[in-house]
Amino acid sequence: MRLSMTTWVVCPLLAATLAFAGSIPSTRVEGNYVEARTAEVYTGPCFANSEVGLVGDLAVLGWKVTRGSWQGVKLDGLGVVAAIKASATLGDVTSSAYPVKSVLIIDERADAAQREALKNFARRMGGDLLDNIVRVEYRPIELEVENGNVLGGVAKLQAGELARIETRAIETRDCVCSNEELYYLPLTKVGELKAAYTLAHSFQGKGLGVSWESPYKRSAFIADFSYQE
Repeated sequence: MRLSMTTWVVCPLLAATLAFAGSIPSTRVEGNYVEARTAEVYTGPCFANSEVGLVGDLAVLGWKVTRGSWQGVKLDGLGVVAAIKASATLGDVTSSAYPVKSVLIIDERADAAQREALKNFARRMGGDLLDNIVRVEYRPIELEVENGNVLGGVAKLQAGELARIETRAIETRDCVCSNEELYYLPLTKVGELKAAYTLAHSFQGKGLGVSWESPYKRSAFIADFSYQE
């Protein structure tokens, strides 16, 4: 009889727990990521030291969700891009890059719920870098990684007329001192990654007080990402 009473107590609690868990909106997304900066990320220490404090305070980050949902909102195939203006070289361990301001570009194909979900997703992935979003734009966003292989080093990102990144693999001819290394890591959490050579990197929008073009540098990353909570 005691066993029976215990069973009657536990089972409703278990059922209530399962029902509560089932009511939590799902957040699980995965996809591809591209980043480009105005400082080289794959370089020799001497070259990096010559840039720090002078460049590298500007960057474009782009995510494309290949599949998944953010708090129950499906985001398959949609993208979001952030253009960042920092106060110093991003990633420099000797000096703070803050305060940082950013412009967010959200895929114009998204409906109202998806736009809000993409904004929240970008803020979570970008962390402190996207704490101060000064402007939000809506444009068509395309992000393609050649053959879906981030290690190939070839990718294209286009956010309307506002932002662009195009990369190729880093080749032997791109090495200068033969002492190059991955000097900086990506600005957000990623999975498999590859540094790449930047053929195009630009931001031509409003809100940051500056626009830029910074091609022909070893200044990009291609990666995949997976996030769940």
